[in-house]
Amino acid sequence: MTLIPAFDDWRQAPAAWQGGVVALGNFDGVHRGHQALLADAGRQAKALGAPLVALTFEPHPRGFFVPDTGPFRLTLPPAKTRLLAQYGVQAVLAQRFDAAFAALSADAFIEDVLLKGLTARHVVCGYDFTFGARRGGNVERLRAEAKARGFGVTVLEPVMREGEIYSSTRIREALRAGMAGEAAELLGHPWEIEGTVELGDQRGRTIGFPTANVALGKHLRPRFGVYAVRVLIDGQESQGWRDAVANLGRRPTFGKLQENFEVHLFDFAGDLYGKTLRVALVDFIRPEMKFAGLDQLKAQIAADGDAAREVLKTAH
Repeated sequence: MTLIPAFDDWRQAPAAWQGGVVALGNFDGVHRGHQALLADAGRQAKALGAPLVALTFEPHPRGFFVPDTGPFRLTLPPAKTRLLAQYGVQAVLAQRFDAAFAALSADAFIEDVLLKGLTARHVVCGYDFTFGARRGGNVERLRAEAKARGFGVTVLEPVMREGEIYSSTRIREALRAGMAGEAAELLGHPWEIEGTVELGDQRGRTIGFPTANVALGKHLRPRFGVYAVRVLIDGQESQGWRDAVANLGRRPTFGKLQENFEVHLFDFAGDLYGKTLRVALVDFIRPEMKFAGLDQLKAQIAADGDAAREVLKTAH
């Protein structure tokens, strides 16, 4: 995996990443629509012999303006940066989205951020991109300013599948319905939860199914239930992805209220505490259930494991 530079303030843009092509957007999920935009930006960068920089925003503006909106993110910063690199981006400006940045006028965004900070030669964005305080700027404004100031602009029209626009909103809907395969099709890659393994109540090991308790953080919560998943440990691509089964929910059998994401790796023995797991959802197996007792729970967990193994035999 190639690591690329990331910085969080346009005033600190390294000289090596100035004078390039700038891809603009939140890029939540880095889905197929985003990938089309990045491919176009990559072609522009190659033609100009210039670097390709993604300008995105952290936290997501929606989370800044509506802080109690609940978890909705498809990709947190490490995953987003990794995916942007996978699709050709050479550096990421994950601009710190705070009150000062939110107050920048549309003119200031163009003059200060794009031209002074990044000295952009060409900008690529989606048809619905807006910028500046109170969304004061849009693609028409960007085109007019580009013509007047001498930098290039490409505005990508909606990327469609069977008449439907690829969008982060549609992917969130699919995940909330437990449609992991549909989400992967819209994304162009499996959807992942990436988090650190935390100490749980260790109940799983007492009933023969040890699990890793993965921190959910600010990830969107997909439909509660059991999933066939694949797991990568601490980014060790050389070790490969491991087949597993995961349960997301509140564990009603034990009267719990807190959300938990527990992953059982097949045929694995080792200490996972403190390690970072990337858990890719492959398919939904069943919804969350409450069981009459431990024997019924153990039987169902075993059946879930068998079902997950079968799914993963044929999954890509």
